[in-house]
Amino acid sequence: MFAAVNSLGLLGIDGFPVKVEADISQGLPAFDVVGLPDTAVRESRDRVRAAMKNCGYTYPVSRITINMAPASVKKAGSLYDLPLLIAILKASGQLQAETDQTAFIGELSLLGEVRAVSGVLSMVIAARESGIKTVYLPAENAAEGAVVDGIICYPVETVTQLVDHLLGLTELRPATEWVGEVGPAPLPPDFADVMGQGVARHVMEIAAVGGHNVLLIGSPGAGKSMLAKRLPGILPDMTAEEALEATKIHSVAGTLQGGIGLLQERPFRSPHHTVSVAGLTGGGSTPRPGEVSLAHHGVLFLDELPEFSRQAMESLRQPLEDSKVTISRVNATITYPCTFMLIAAMNPCPCGFYGHSSHPCTCSPQAVRRYLSRISGPLLDRIDLHIEVPPVQYEELASKKKAESSAEIRERVNKAREIQNKRFAGTNITCNAHIPDSQLKTWCPVTEAGEQLLRDVFDKLGLSARAYNRILKVARTIADMDGAKQIDLPHIAEAVQYRSLDRKYWGE
Repeated sequence: MFAAVNSLGLLGIDGFPVKVEADISQGLPAFDVVGLPDTAVRESRDRVRAAMKNCGYTYPVSRITINMAPASVKKAGSLYDLPLLIAILKASGQLQAETDQTAFIGELSLLGEVRAVSGVLSMVIAARESGIKTVYLPAENAAEGAVVDGIICYPVETVTQLVDHLLGLTELRPATEWVGEVGPAPLPPDFADVMGQGVARHVMEIAAVGGHNVLLIGSPGAGKSMLAKRLPGILPDMTAEEALEATKIHSVAGTLQGGIGLLQERPFRSPHHTVSVAGLTGGGSTPRPGEVSLAHHGVLFLDELPEFSRQAMESLRQPLEDSKVTISRVNATITYPCTFMLIAAMNPCPCGFYGHSSHPCTCSPQAVRRYLSRISGPLLDRIDLHIEVPPVQYEELASKKKAESSAEIRERVNKAREIQNKRFAGTNITCNAHIPDSQLKTWCPVTEAGEQLLRDVFDKLGLSARAYNRILKVARTIADMDGAKQIDLPHIAEAVQYRSLDRKYWGE
């Protein structure tokens, strides 16, 4: 006998429909799966067999052939366990139900429990686009499915529960009515904890308003990591479209917490300096998103930047420029989005005290040069704001005066970002840092005095075209914070000031 059910697959962060066909015929008992399955899919036959028996259904002692169409696209993961079981139940006559406009997703335990899988949000969106009306998915993924409008998602906990529902014996609640158990969200670190560092705090606010990249240079304990970890708390609220894009990536990567529908806070990723190039930009035999994509619409924090491998650091150059990563493999070429803010922190030398006012540096000049030379000029050129973080003085630490909180700063950031939202309405530009170079003259008008200063700085410092463009974008952000329509001389002067450290450290 023959039966077919609908399922879904993943290609990058996009889903696609899969037809699972089951044929049961006479012959020696066998279970064959064709249609480019990976190892996890081939292993599903053992999980399906055990789940059927332990749930009280009869496993056919016959020749079972499973085809997964389209056969030209590789099928990966354990999400096909549930559709395989339903297809076999239908082909063996144990389940009589109409499933033409229904899709199934889920991994099975040996006892028939339905376990969570990755990428549910993308797959449910693909199901809606392919005309499927109903999707049965693991209960742990119910919140993801409920995000998508125009399709009914049923959370399933066990195979028996699903089969009884399909037979009309019981009724499942749709995911729109299903509420998962989500613990209280942890309180984010607050800028009120950062004592002193007025300049660095101001620079982080500029970065949050315009979406700019930042390099923090300072001695150990100055507060570089504290500043970086508090940046998400002052970033502007995500739009619905940004939240959906970021959630899709985390869903595919399997890092989305159970019971979470859409990400509410911008991602903050802080990989260890031993991360590989593939871990940073994505890769693998079945390409997975890397840290740059997991930080999409959020922050990628690289602490102790010179300790990262040269290959890992250089791999950031194209993502920073193009806001996407393309991974090419024999079977497919996959593109992941990666619009992120790069926040990098580093010491000025191996011991960390080069240029310190009171702590002597123990490094030789050659050691300092070797350490700094690990950061290439092209990577530095792609970082908009270079800021020195000096040691905190005792008076600042002992002060009883309370520092400004993240909530107060975020209010100003949202106000300044609203100016950008109105300016870029109807375009795909989200903030000043992402203004295309071809449109700088349109969005960044400069007064005559500002133009003169910019010309003098360009000639004196020998700036590259990229550095010139990035100074202009930072000046546009500073002008927005000032409420100015045109970029004036003070805005240019401040933006140039934040590009001087590469001359101080790398120019010697």
